[in-house]
Order: sequence, then C-alpha cells, then structure tokens
Amino acid sequence: MDHSDTSAPSTSHADVSAATILLVDDNQQNLELMEAYLEDLGCTLHAAEDGVAAIEAIEQCTPDLVLLDVMMPRMSGFEVCQRIKAQPATRDIIVIMVTALNEVGDFERAVECGTNDFIAKPVDKVELVSRVRCLLELRMQQRMGDHVGPEVSPRASDIDGLTDEGDRIMPPPQEDEESAESDG
Repeated sequence: MDHSDTSAPSTSHADVSAATILLVDDNQQNLELMEAYLEDLGCTLHAAEDGVAAIEAIEQCTPDLVLLDVMMPRMSGFEVCQRIKAQPATRDIIVIMVTALNEVGDFERAVECGTNDFIAKPVDKVELVSRVRCLLELRMQQRMGDHVGPEVSPRASDIDGLTDEGDRIMPPPQEDEESAESDG
C-alpha cells in the first residue's frame, strides 16, 4: 500500500540557488532572523550592518538582490537605494526595502529612490521568502535572457520595407518599388 503524502500539491519553482542576496540592517538580530528565513532558498547570503558597509559590499560582490533596512546610521536605506539605482553597473540589482516606517510619504520616497518592493517590519517569514523568491526568479530569467546567444539582427531587406509613421509601421509608398523595378 502506498502511504506517500499527496495532500499538498507540489509547486515548482525556478532554481534561485545561484543568486546572491545582501542583507542590510543595523540590528544584528534582524540580520540573523532574515538569514534564517532565507537559508532554505540556497542562495549565497552576505550581510552589512549599515549603508556605508552595504555600498562597500556591493562594490566587492554585486548581489542580485538587496534586502535593505531604511533607518540606519551613517547612510539611510533611501540613500543606499538611490546610489544603487543611479549607477549603470548596479541599477538592475533588485532592492527590497524592509522598514518599520508606514507613512505614505515614506513609501513615496522609497519609490522615488527606485526600490523594487518593500516589506513591513516585523517581517513575516512567508511574505519575505515568497517575495524574494519571486523577484529572484524574475532576475534569473532576465540574466538568462541577457546571455541566450548572439544578438539576432534583422536582414536589411526586412527593414527596408518598413517606415516609422509614429505609432504604426507601414510599407513604403508604391512608387519606390516601381522605380526600383524599372532600374533593374
């Protein structure tokens, strides 16, 4: 008799174990808690205890995702996020702000800085893991798309027949084809 558990449907997730996550929080207990929550993802986890250390860590090893506390000494999470998103080499890093702030102005400021998402403190394990996994899966797909193969260029003959007319692509006027045929 088969006693295997079939009550829970299996959900298939993309492998995110190749990803690197930087955890940034000035509270050591928060760092340890987030590390414990995320360890099952199999990702490489790095930690920084303030914004300045976060910038240094990003320069040494560009992470795929940064979990970023907002209220920190030396440099706030807002400043860190703004710096990450301002640099071409780091602007694609996913930034999730983790904050106890809950004013509309705080969320607006986070969006203006370029954050990809936010999670409210106290952090819920299921919410944290599901958001991180979802955004990392998108990041991994984006990276795979960046390295699929040589860029395919359209043939000149495919481009010649199209004229940009604002928001529509239209064939060239008939007279161009007729004059080309009479020349040949």
